[in-house]
Amino acid sequence: MKYILVTGGVISGIGKGIIASSVGTILKSCGLHVTAIKIDPYINIDAGTFSPYEHGEVFVLDDGGEVDLDLGNYERFLDIRLTKDNNLTTGKIYQSVINKERRGDYLGKTVQVVPHITDAIQDWVMRQAKVPVDDDDVEPQVCVIELGGTVGDIESMPFIEAFRQFQFKVKRENFCNIHVSLVPQIMCRCSTPLDNSVKEKISMFCHVEPEQVICVHDVSSIYRVPLLLENQGVVGYFCRRLNLPIETKPRKMLAKWKEMSDRSDRLLEQCSIALVGKYTKFSDSYASVIKALEHSALAISHKLEVKYVDSADLEASRLQEEPVRYHEAWQKLSRRCKHSLNVPGGFGVRGTEGKIQAISWARKQKKPFLGVCLGMQLAVCEFARNMLDWKDANSTEFDPETEHPVVIDMPEHNPGQMGGTMRLGKRRTIFKTKNSILRKLYGDVDHVEERHRHRFEVNPELTQHFEEKGFRFVGQDVEGERMEVIELDDHPYFVGVQYHPEFTSRPIKPSPPYLGLLLAAAGRLPGYLQKGCRLSPRETYSDGSGSSSPDSEIADLKLHSLAQE
Repeated sequence: MKYILVTGGVISGIGKGIIASSVGTILKSCGLHVTAIKIDPYINIDAGTFSPYEHGEVFVLDDGGEVDLDLGNYERFLDIRLTKDNNLTTGKIYQSVINKERRGDYLGKTVQVVPHITDAIQDWVMRQAKVPVDDDDVEPQVCVIELGGTVGDIESMPFIEAFRQFQFKVKRENFCNIHVSLVPQIMCRCSTPLDNSVKEKISMFCHVEPEQVICVHDVSSIYRVPLLLENQGVVGYFCRRLNLPIETKPRKMLAKWKEMSDRSDRLLEQCSIALVGKYTKFSDSYASVIKALEHSALAISHKLEVKYVDSADLEASRLQEEPVRYHEAWQKLSRRCKHSLNVPGGFGVRGTEGKIQAISWARKQKKPFLGVCLGMQLAVCEFARNMLDWKDANSTEFDPETEHPVVIDMPEHNPGQMGGTMRLGKRRTIFKTKNSILRKLYGDVDHVEERHRHRFEVNPELTQHFEEKGFRFVGQDVEGERMEVIELDDHPYFVGVQYHPEFTSRPIKPSPPYLGLLLAAAGRLPGYLQKGCRLSPRETYSDGSGSSSPDSEIADLKLHSLAQE
């Protein structure tokens, strides 16, 4: 097993996650089996209880793990599926050590940071690095480990010491460290490429060879970072440093990435999406949603323009309090975002009435709409209020006393605990009709498996009233008790899903619900469905000049759910 540790200095958010993902991508392109581990030095057990403003979105894995958003980067770049144990926190380490101490595993010894905590860190990494991440159950050959935060943080010290010891345990030829920082440091983040003289100076004062100084300057897309690393000889260096059994010839996988990146830079047509939520001041709050929209826009050769609309600004109360913000929000939604609407997941009552108003606008104006998790639940509330005339219809999350509880608390929900108590992870959804748009987008399959994260669900006792008005519950869980997918008759694209399809979207395999939204926004959904859910080479690769790529692997790809592959 080969280990590559990625650390960061000077400031947080320098790009360690993208570097770790890119390194893994170029090594996987060489035919190696690669896995990834993210270490977060915070004391929380996991990311499940974080506010999106605190730490960005909470990414959900197949096994229900609520983890750091960087694991989303690993999965998207490497096209792999990780588990909750691929995210290591101080809380998890201390919890495991204390559990051992309570069982008497340390035989009465004084439990200390060194050696017990540092040993636990090393044991966890070595154990998890061997867990297969691909369907063929092959043990990984390389493990890329990202240490969150910055070197020097007091929280990181036990991990730094653990890896200082670790390099001797696994031997020098099996371990190397990439340090990412602003100039002047070893892997250099900067706005423009560095001159050779600057790289030589960094080499001299940082006590590394010139070939080990890699410039990661700003590029047009994060998908160019693997190409940037390979062009500077990173593969060759790893071959020599870690004795990796690979050749340094061009790789087909990276050729696809280059083709995708080049095409992205040439796009001319634009598609605007209104994202209505309550965490709109911090884009990382919806990181996977934005990536899923980007993947879908690229697949249909459109530039993506996301207009963030704070849902609280759409509410009638805002008209009295701050009329300027109210009118600006509605102008942004109705005039500047003329193509489609996305209401993502969320929690809490703030801004929910604004989301309902936005959904009502999309339904009445026949604008393409995709509601995810809470977005789907609020679409149910909106339809009940305005089409079933249940004026107080609501979720019991927001109004426990409503006479029309169209969204209710799940029976198994434990209100006494916050972390890990939701319906989490990969679950199966059964399509109940062959006429479903979403079923066709998934490849006309009988069922899909997607990731969930919710405590509330549509009230199954009231669904008949909706069906009679053309509001269809076309997807349900295996038992037929939970409503998973909604569609509205006589609408170009009005879809809601209880699950989070954005978590399984990939750059070359976009999520079907998001792809449907973008196709509908571009006016191309009917044609796409008529062609059996295929994109022609010209549609996929058009750059506005009428030319198209001959190597149109995406064009020949029927966009099934990743869960079905």
